[in-house]
This record gives sequence, structure tokens and C-alpha cells, in this order.
Amino acid sequence: MASTPTTIHNSDHPTIKQNKLEVESQLQTQEANDEVVFDYAKRGQWLRAGLLGANDGLLSTSSLMMGVGAVREDLKTMVLSGVAGLVAGACSMAIGEFVSVSSQYDIQMSQIKREIKNGWSNCQELQARKNELPSPTKAAVASASAFVVGAAVPLLAATFVSSYRGRLAVMVAAVSMALVGFGGLSAVLGRAPLMKSTIRVLVGGWVAMGVTYGFTKAIGSTALLINT
Repeated sequence: MASTPTTIHNSDHPTIKQNKLEVESQLQTQEANDEVVFDYAKRGQWLRAGLLGANDGLLSTSSLMMGVGAVREDLKTMVLSGVAGLVAGACSMAIGEFVSVSSQYDIQMSQIKREIKNGWSNCQELQARKNELPSPTKAAVASASAFVVGAAVPLLAATFVSSYRGRLAVMVAAVSMALVGFGGLSAVLGRAPLMKSTIRVLVGGWVAMGVTYGFTKAIGSTALLINT
């Protein structure tokens, strides 16, 4: 009586199964190592200049316009105050970032020169470190550009609304949406809690605008009473 031949599937062969398990294990180990090696904190070096610059432009310009709008309701005055805030803030951010990064660059370059002089490191390693140093000019341009992007939000929102109350409402709504976007983007790129980061940025923006509006309104009312 002829015996029935046994069919061995390639995927069920012990050797092949073992190889598959080893490959999968190596892939999982590599993914875990990649996750550990990649330091998300490094993203803060460029997130700081970008997101903080945009947030600063958004909040400082909108708060300035809200403060001026608390005592002067005409569109021209509010828009001119916003434009002045945009230009002054962008220049301030650029100069501040340039000076800060230049100081950091000088300190690190001094350290590299000391190491070369004392022979603590080889030239190839030191050259690689030198190439990784931040550029003051690039940092200044990035910071100023981010500020302008943020400041443009309240300006564009208010420019085309003639009604005073409608202008304030549209501006607050536009700024709030931008704050949610900046907060969410910061959380996603930095692997931070999304909801917590977004709420923190949004509430902080509301407080800044509210305090500026209320304080300026109170000062303006007091000045009017004194004048009368």
C-alpha cells in the first residue's frame, strides 16, 4: 500500500520559521533603537525660534491692537498700531536672536580653538563640530519671519471689518484659531500632550489680550475723567 506523501509548506519549515522570527526580532530591535537614539529635545532648537517667534508676533500684535482699540475705536488707528507692532517686534526679535546666537557661537568657537591648541581632539572631529554650530544670520531671519507670520493674523483679520465690535470679535476668533494651530503643531512636533499644550497656549493668549484690553480701558477711562 503506497504511503501518502507529506507536503511541507515553506512557511511551516522549522528553519524558515526560525529565520523569520530572527528577522522580525532584529527589525523590532532596530526600531526601538531608532526611537531611543532620536532625541526629540533637539527639535526644540528650531521650534523655539519658529513657534515662539510666531506666538510672540501673534500675541503682542493682537494685544497691542486690542489695547489701542479699548480707547480708540476707528479702524485706521488700530491697524496702524498693529503695523507698528509688527515692524518693531520683527526687528527686536531679529536683533535679539542674532546677538544671542552670536554669543553662543563665539563661546563654542573659543572652546574649539582651545581644544585644537591643547591637542584634546583631532581636527576632523573639531571641524564636524564647527559645521554644526548655529548661524546667527539664519536664526535672526527665521525668528523675524516667524514673528511677521504671527503678527499678520490679527492685522488681516481686523483690516477688512468696519464695525468696531465685529472687528474685535473677528480678531479674537482668528487669533484663537491661530493659537490652537500653533499649540497643536508644537505638541505634535515635540511629542508633547496635544490637549494640554493646546489649551495652555490658548488660555495664555486669551489672558494676554484680556489683560491688555482691560488695563488700557481702565487707564483711558481714568484719563478721560481727569481731563473733564
